[in-house]
Amino acid sequence: NFWRFIFRKNLPTTALCQMEFAVLGLGDSSYTKFNFVAKKLHRRLLQLGGSALLPVCLGDDQHELGLPSKFTLLFLQEAPSTGSEGQRVAHPGSQEPPSESKPFLAPMISNQRVTGPSHFQDVRLIEFDISGSGISFAAGDVVLIQPSNSAAHVQQFCQVLGLDPDQLFTLQPREPDVSCPTRLPQPCSMRHLVSHYLDIASVPRRSFFELLACLSLHELEREKLLEFSSAQGQEELFEYCNRPRRTILEVLCDFPHTAAAIPPDYLLDLIPAIRPRAFSIASSMLAHPSRLQILVAVVQFQTRLKEPRRGLCSSWLASLDPGQGPVRVPLWVRPGSLAFPETPDTPVIMVGPGTGVAPFRAAIQERVAQGQTRNFLFFGCRWRDQDFYWEAEWQELEMRDCLTLVPAFSREQEQKVYVQHRLRELGSLVWELLDRQATPSPCQRTSRRPL
Repeated sequence: NFWRFIFRKNLPTTALCQMEFAVLGLGDSSYTKFNFVAKKLHRRLLQLGGSALLPVCLGDDQHELGLPSKFTLLFLQEAPSTGSEGQRVAHPGSQEPPSESKPFLAPMISNQRVTGPSHFQDVRLIEFDISGSGISFAAGDVVLIQPSNSAAHVQQFCQVLGLDPDQLFTLQPREPDVSCPTRLPQPCSMRHLVSHYLDIASVPRRSFFELLACLSLHELEREKLLEFSSAQGQEELFEYCNRPRRTILEVLCDFPHTAAAIPPDYLLDLIPAIRPRAFSIASSMLAHPSRLQILVAVVQFQTRLKEPRRGLCSSWLASLDPGQGPVRVPLWVRPGSLAFPETPDTPVIMVGPGTGVAPFRAAIQERVAQGQTRNFLFFGCRWRDQDFYWEAEWQELEMRDCLTLVPAFSREQEQKVYVQHRLRELGSLVWELLDRQATPSPCQRTSRRPL
């Protein structure tokens, strides 16, 4: 009945406009009309206005895994005579604004640690040159940065999988409606693929172990992988992988026979792509027209594993030293969620503990440049001499009557003091400002807010 219904000739092209669908075909490529029904059904649902959640998936009984990889890696015997490897980037003077598919390779101007040497956390103030990029931003906007894996991890990955880092290949999708990732050049080297695309530092999901078990030729390793991917093995998988934050690279090292047998065609199916990281912009174009600054807390923590866990992007950024030679970082900008009033007389109350103060520095620079001086900043940190970001800058603005700064140092006295205590102490001032239509802007470190 369903088949006859959807192929009625009098159905309008909007009949299924509110429908989302996915088609999985089960077939055998030894037959002439391989998965004919699945292909025809997929096309018809699209004709009737349906939205495909993913490309049609064609299972093949002739394939050793039942399901082929999305892409084929065609290895080249020698380097092409023309062209050079590199990601698509927005060049200075380009008409298109930088984007995820075409980021701007921004020169890094400085990479300065702004916390004291005895402070437990490494926090960096990083500055980029965006001259000629076409990038524009306002206070509250965020910059997205595309990180890379470390050279040591790339080398280790290639060794475990038996890959030649310098091997060139071209990427070809197996189905016509599947497109190649725009971030990968054609041709591409294995080193570039692992360095800039495969997220080997991420914690794998259950589906990773399912596919890895299918690819495994080692009986004992395959048995363990199947256990991790089963419903009964989820508690053990959590203890092995999720709780200690074990990475994909570390898992592959724990299953060396399986890793060595992974067909290169399956790398993009097995390992997710590196996601860009968002950071609040900490500078204003009105104060620094051709510069973009961010405040980065380098993520590092210990689990029961011997090797400390490190944030991919923050650790990568911290390792870059423009003093040793030119450094370029792929980035682009998008609007943020913080908004500030445009009227000069409207006071703004900003509450920014720690690195959460970054977007407020951009806002204060912007408002001061516009002649808006009614800026109130409640800033919290641990110690005045260790993590009081931009202390001299705040003091200079206070002397010019452009800023009222209320700091809270939580560790400098026996009783801990946080920004909420300062807000309570100055409650009458806060109420007075709110009564004058002041805009409150809290910012704190959460997983939902970029830093």
